[in-house]
Amino acid sequence: MRRLAAAQLANSIGDGAFYVTSALYFTRVVGLSATQVGLGLTIAWAVGFTAGVPLGHLADRYGPRRLALLLALTTAGAITVFQFTHGLLAFILAACLYTSCQCGLTAARQALLAGLVEPAHRTEARAGIQAAVNGGLALGAGLGGLALYFDVTAAYMAVFAIDAVSFLVCALILRPLPEVRSTPSAGPKLAVLRDKPYALLSFLNMIMLLHVPLITLAIPLWIVQRTDAPRWMVSALLVINTITVVLFQIRVARKVVDLKSAARSSRFAGVMLLAACVVFALTGIGLSAWVATAVLIVAALLQTVGEMAQSAGAWQISFDLAPPDKHGQYQGLFGNGLAVARVIAPLLLTTLILAWGMPGWIVLGGVFLVTSLVIGPAVRWAERSRATNAGNALDAETTVVV
Repeated sequence: MRRLAAAQLANSIGDGAFYVTSALYFTRVVGLSATQVGLGLTIAWAVGFTAGVPLGHLADRYGPRRLALLLALTTAGAITVFQFTHGLLAFILAACLYTSCQCGLTAARQALLAGLVEPAHRTEARAGIQAAVNGGLALGAGLGGLALYFDVTAAYMAVFAIDAVSFLVCALILRPLPEVRSTPSAGPKLAVLRDKPYALLSFLNMIMLLHVPLITLAIPLWIVQRTDAPRWMVSALLVINTITVVLFQIRVARKVVDLKSAARSSRFAGVMLLAACVVFALTGIGLSAWVATAVLIVAALLQTVGEMAQSAGAWQISFDLAPPDKHGQYQGLFGNGLAVARVIAPLLLTTLILAWGMPGWIVLGGVFLVTSLVIGPAVRWAERSRATNAGNALDAETTVVV
């Protein structure tokens, strides 16, 4: 578990620096317009999500450690290619390679965790990894901030080099781990695509994951355009979110031990995210700068509590409902819902929040709540489906014996 966490800590430092500086690099150094960058990333994340399940299947077939090493090295190569990219088409191709590797790497690492950690400790282990990821992103964002301060091509190129090296370090850390071997069961190769209950849960998880671009995209724009709070609150809320997750994610995850507690944690997350949306909405009614600042902090804490509860519930569901020999492809579908959330978030969240204002916040909070309430019945459907399939398999085996 510690080695898995260390590997993701390493590459999340590079990712943090990359996320902070990449948009300015592609616009100011490469020469693309903001619209072209947005279009390219939308296409790329859509392609990455599509690649997640097939790459996860390869992890199941050839071993998640082996594929994780390969994809970490390939991601480093894709980041290096970005430094020599000129023109929209080249940018889109490089971005598609980058997102496909990232989504495949997510699936492979989740499958590796499932194979190396006992089922009872997987969610807690995943929480520890998430805490490491958030800490790494915070450190990386600081490095990216230095590049933005100097605002020269060499500084941006240095950030890309750091990100590429961080994935090489990730591969080196993962290399000593044992490979996970599983005996393939009968059935279609991409069984997850026929698993309707799991597909529904993956879809619901994707909707809940809109809280991620909410904190990184919509809330910063809301603070600057619709409140009187100081602009430095944009970074302050991100720091609050990061530190809170680092300190408390493992504690929250320890309360989630089975599918019943996972569904309960998901419902609690929906309530907290609704509350956060309502409180965020209040900051747009003409509050003074310091009152708006205090209200924003309360809203950010509510959002972070919802985020931690949602994450813990989702991890437990994704692990418990995946067949032991197909964690790669199942995590490729479930775990990469964030890629789809990133595709739809710019248009959806900016329309709801910036165009509609307070009613948009209420609608978004209602979406979180309703989605969280549907997760419980969907989990029970998945459990019944697996019990039925197990019974059918036993009947078939008995028939053969007779």
